[in-house]
Amino acid sequence: MLLCVSASHKTAPFDLLERLSAPATPVAPLIAEKDRIDGAVVLSTCNRVEAYLDAPAHAEIEGVTAALEAIQAATGVSPTELEGAYEVKAGGRVAEHLFAVASGLESVVIGEGEIAGQVRRALDDARAFEATSPELERLFQRATETQKGVKNATALGRAGRSLVRLALELADSRIADWTTQRTLLIGTGAYAAATIAALRDQGVTDITVYSPSGRGEKFALKHAIAWVDDDAFPAAAATSDLVVTCTSREEPVVTVELLQRGGYAGRGFVIDLGLPRNVAHEVGELEGMTLLDLETIRLHAPLEELRAHDDARRMVRDAAAKFHLVGREQSAAPAIVALRELVFELLDAEIDRAKGRGDDERIEQALRHMVGRLLHTPTARARELAAQGRADDVFDALGPLFGVDARPAAAATDAPACPFTGNASA
Repeated sequence: MLLCVSASHKTAPFDLLERLSAPATPVAPLIAEKDRIDGAVVLSTCNRVEAYLDAPAHAEIEGVTAALEAIQAATGVSPTELEGAYEVKAGGRVAEHLFAVASGLESVVIGEGEIAGQVRRALDDARAFEATSPELERLFQRATETQKGVKNATALGRAGRSLVRLALELADSRIADWTTQRTLLIGTGAYAAATIAALRDQGVTDITVYSPSGRGEKFALKHAIAWVDDDAFPAAAATSDLVVTCTSREEPVVTVELLQRGGYAGRGFVIDLGLPRNVAHEVGELEGMTLLDLETIRLHAPLEELRAHDDARRMVRDAAAKFHLVGREQSAAPAIVALRELVFELLDAEIDRAKGRGDDERIEQALRHMVGRLLHTPTARARELAAQGRADDVFDALGPLFGVDARPAAAATDAPACPFTGNASA
């Protein structure tokens, strides 16, 4: 069965994610070498670290424990630090989650395109370590296919990126001359780069960046802008003509207390593009302050952009349902293979006897054709039953009728519930 142990910007603080995303040794092979683990792929980005596992049915406890132990060993993060910072998905939820991640639906910036390449590289890395499995290969390949379908069929990527420009369009009526605006950008992620491009298109030349995670100087050098450190940040936030926030911090970065400490003089304009919000709600109540947040921006967004997310989610759900249907059909594969091997073994013996009697090749062709037709209906029916979750019925029938035992090793049925997923676990 498939498992996913996920720590992301939704479950863990950024400083913890930063440590998790920089392991001293690769995590995937550490997980894959554990008992009862058939394969592992680890996806690591600046906003998420996720371990995808292929484990026997009812082995959730072993799988999750293996992932956590490997992550702790590779990163030095303690069990106490990890507690409450991750979530576990099992079975049918794994494919839908990964397909959504690959499509940018779980990103800080919805629809961002970098994650698709990171998903592909995660699989490549697992292959290099010989840590993957056929089911994980199928999962990640379908994730890439789904991402491409979402990108081609929806406006998701364009909608996410255009929120920056839409925000600036809404601000345009309140800013007389963009070329004179002293602008502070808070954040250094994908949204920040898009924001700089949009600001420059508006004519802004005076841009300074502040990074809560300490990446401001490196980002500033790359984009040829100024930067401020923690000490200078309050004054920069309080005195800039325009502040644009787009960081993934869980708590507000701009607060009333910070602005007052920096010398707020009763005039300001803040655009909050963060999710969750980067600016405390009370900031908008300050005298002379204009606060434009995502909620307000979305009210003015074109309908097609609001639909893009829903369309993408629907495609992801459909792709996940198809993935699991194919998986259920394949669960009967051992029974089908065993039946065909038995029948063709009998066929080959009969053909050898026919050749011994001097019969021509037409007899062999006729026999093979007949066997193919005989196997077609039970093969198709076996796949149908498996798709309905009745693969056990197929295995139950083969034994008494043909003396074939192709059933995979049985898992315990009286196992306790997994504390991570709530499912029974051996």
